[in-house]
Parts: sequence; structure tokens; C-alpha cells
Amino acid sequence: MLNVPPQAFPAPGSQQRAAAGGRTKVPLKPGRSLMDWIRLTKSGKDLTGLKGRLIEVTEDELAKHNKKEDCWICIRGHVYNVTPYMEYHPGGEDELMKAAGTDGTDLFDQVHRWVNYESMLKECLVGRMAFKPIAAPKDISSTPPEENKQLNGMLSEREVLGASARDTTPSYDWFQTDDLITVVIYTKQKGMNAELVIVDCQHKRLRGEIILDDHSYLVEVDLDHEVQDDFAVNIAEKVGKVEIILKKKDRMQWKVLGLPLESHNTLIRRTERGLFYRKCELVSKTEVTHDTKLFCFMLPKSTHLQVPIGQHVYLKQIIAGTEVAKPYTPILPFLPLDFKEPFCQDGVHIYLMIKIYSCGLFTQALDHLQIGDDISVSNPEGNFKKSQAEALEELFLLAAGTGFTPMVKLLNFALTKVDCLRTVKLIFFNKKEDDILWRNQLEQLALRDERFEVQFILSEPAEDWMGKQGKISSALLSECMKRSKKDSKVLICICGPTPFTEQGLQYLEDLGYSQEEMHAFTA
Repeated sequence: MLNVPPQAFPAPGSQQRAAAGGRTKVPLKPGRSLMDWIRLTKSGKDLTGLKGRLIEVTEDELAKHNKKEDCWICIRGHVYNVTPYMEYHPGGEDELMKAAGTDGTDLFDQVHRWVNYESMLKECLVGRMAFKPIAAPKDISSTPPEENKQLNGMLSEREVLGASARDTTPSYDWFQTDDLITVVIYTKQKGMNAELVIVDCQHKRLRGEIILDDHSYLVEVDLDHEVQDDFAVNIAEKVGKVEIILKKKDRMQWKVLGLPLESHNTLIRRTERGLFYRKCELVSKTEVTHDTKLFCFMLPKSTHLQVPIGQHVYLKQIIAGTEVAKPYTPILPFLPLDFKEPFCQDGVHIYLMIKIYSCGLFTQALDHLQIGDDISVSNPEGNFKKSQAEALEELFLLAAGTGFTPMVKLLNFALTKVDCLRTVKLIFFNKKEDDILWRNQLEQLALRDERFEVQFILSEPAEDWMGKQGKISSALLSECMKRSKKDSKVLICICGPTPFTEQGLQYLEDLGYSQEEMHAFTA
């Protein structure tokens, strides 16, 4: 999505921006780039101040280290001395200070739970938090053994469903024939579809994740025997049953499915579930504009994954020995011009439109990938739901640069599946004319579908530019966005660099649009 460096904590801003998960970059001093930080972590300098010792940190001790010149932060039970990282943080020192001397996990998760902080801050590790013992619940002997395990084992410190909700908690079973192993997941949720099921089977490790609104149910086992690479996923949408059909490598009867892994058979909030990556192969790379390319990655045969509309994935690379991840929104391989049926992707490839920055450490490394090279691709993330667009009459899309990418699948969905839709308008901001992504396709679509209109706005146009010019403003939005009826159902989606998104949300609010009528795509 947005080509910006990783950042550990959210920056201040409006309520809309906080909800969307945006962030602000600040100018860094010379010699304080990500590459410079990586060099410092490998220099052998003592970045913890403890001369290589790891300690157990109490809450009282953590609280003492709350100054810029002495700043410790806890993330998921690990304490880091981030004092030396202050000048390297893209969000500025003040953002790190928000969590100084405290547990910063929630702040971290608001924006960048995908950042591999263990790798970025490994030389700053002070030690683990010393947690107070938790008293055992009363009357535990009267609780059945299996529920004992759930209440006091896997689900500790996570949301535990109440007794009234246990009947809707997913469960699983398995059975076999001479050639097949079938794992059945009973989600107990109507409307289950392929986008809500993610399956990976790598090196005997089976991982099946079911997305249930803001929760995630996981089946994860180390299989008892080897299986073939390809498998099938069958979904009974009306009853919510998911079948994962594996092909045995050897015709033999299995005594057990396998060894359950740590997170097996758990239902927790998605934000508490660590991101899972798989290696994907680069199969093509084509030029879109002078600085933007369309990358096509192929999923492994052992993966079932479909990225929902408006959601993004993370690409992860090891750069100078440090894992670095960045978010990008998958798009269609081209813009369909005949919107009668939704464009169905093959479920094998992921297409990403990425701007290559001349000074961008991550995108330069990405651009140097050769056809056939692998890169790690995560599970989908994002909070956009199709239901936000299903009963729309008017859809406005505000995009700046590669902020156009989340709009592609949404445009396809709206024009093919939303029967009451009357108008879709894309207001596309760029610096110069040759920066406009898929200009010809967008103009052809506007000619072929009377519901669709596109308006290009340039901030640095050439003298012969006949279109609109300027930057996002209240006056410009007031002119370009007009409801056809006072009470028409409208959705406005916005994506671009953080200042663009922040300002746009504020302008829209000033123009009288409600929070429910606005959605910001961020990562």
C-alpha cells in the first residue's frame, strides 16, 4: 500500500486517523536511516547498557526508565532499551516516549504489529518482564478436564468465551481413507467463504486458519506422516463446514493426525494472532510507469489463500541480516472493462503494484529480485468489509499515487455486485502526468460504463496540462464530490501518504460526511 519505512508506534492525530491506523514520518538527521541503524546493531556496541546481561524486569524497575536519555519499553513481555533507537525512529522521539517506562504492546499493535521488532531491536533486549503469579480460579475441580485446559492453558490472558457462547465455538475432527486425510472444521458460522479460509501445509506442518469477524480459529498440527504438496479445500457456506483434503504420500493407516502445536485449537482475537508467512516465487515484473512496477508472485501449491477486497499483505525481506516488512495491497492483473461478472483471480497468483524509490532500501531490494526468486508473503490484514459497499448508491474513491491500489478490487466489486449503485467517481491525485497509474484503462472504463467517472488532479503539471491541478483541499472536494440526492447512501474511501489521508478525512468531516460514510485504507 504505502511505501513508507516501518515504524513501531502510532503518531498523534485525529480520531479518524487513529481508528484507521495511520502514522506520521518526521525528518531524520543525516546518518539516521534504517541502513544506518542496521549497521549500528552489528557494530558490537553495547546498546542495552547491561554489558550483555539479560535481567528480569519488574513493573517498578520498568517505570524508572521513562526519559529520552533512559527509555525502556515492554513489548509482549520483552523489555527493550530503545534509547539508542530514538534518533532512528521514523515517527520521531515523541512517539517512542508515549510508551516510555510502560508496556507499549497496545500502541505497537495499533499500527505495526507486523514489524519484526525482535529482529530490529534484538541488540536492545534488556530481558523479560517479571509477571506476578495469578491465583488459580475457585472450584476448578468441578470443571471438566478439557475445559480446564482451555481456561487455564492455551487461552490464558486471551478472551475466553462465556458459557452461553460455547455452542458457537468452532471445533474440528478428521477421518481417513487409504489415500486421503480429511480435516473437517465446524465453524458454526453461516456465510463462510474461500476468503475466510487460509490453509498452508509445509514440511508436514498443517496450518488452517478460519477468520470469524475480528477473531481467528486455528488448527495447527505437525502431521504424523508426509502428504503431497497439493490439497483441496471444500466449503459448505450455509452450514459453515470447511474440509481440508490432504493426499497421503504412502498408502497406510494413520493412528493419529499428528502432534498439536502451541496455538492449535484456539479461538482468539486476530490482533493477538501472529502473522504467518509463506515463500512465494516472483514470476513476472512489468513496468507500469517510469517508477512503478507490477509484480506477480506465485503462491506455493501447498497454500490456499485469497486476499479479500481492501486488505493487504506484508512482504518480508532480510536486508543486511535484519528482517524488514512492508505492506502492499494486492490488485487485479489489469482493470476489467466489461463489468458484468466479478473478475475471478486464479487463486495462484498475487499481483502487487509497487513504486520503486531511488533511496528506498526495501523497494530497491525488491526491484533487484530476479524471476524465480522467493519472498515471504503474509496472511491478509485489514478492517475493510464488503458489507460497507453492498447497499451503496454512490461511491467516491480518493487516491494519491499508489494509494490507488486498494481501489482496484473495490471498483471491480462495486460495478459488478452492487445493484443499487448509480455512481462511482475516482478522484486521482498525482504530481505529474506520467505518474498516473493505468491512465488509459481508467479512461476506457469511463467511456464504456456510464456509472464510472475519473478525474485526474496534478500538483506539478506541465504547461500544456488541461485538467485540474492542485492538492487535496476542502474547496476541491466540495467541487468534485456532490451527492445526487441529499439522503443517498454514500461511501468515501481514501488512501495515500499519511498527510493526504489525514487532511482528506478532516476536510470530509468539515463538509458534513459522517464517520460511517468514510473509510481510510492504511497499514
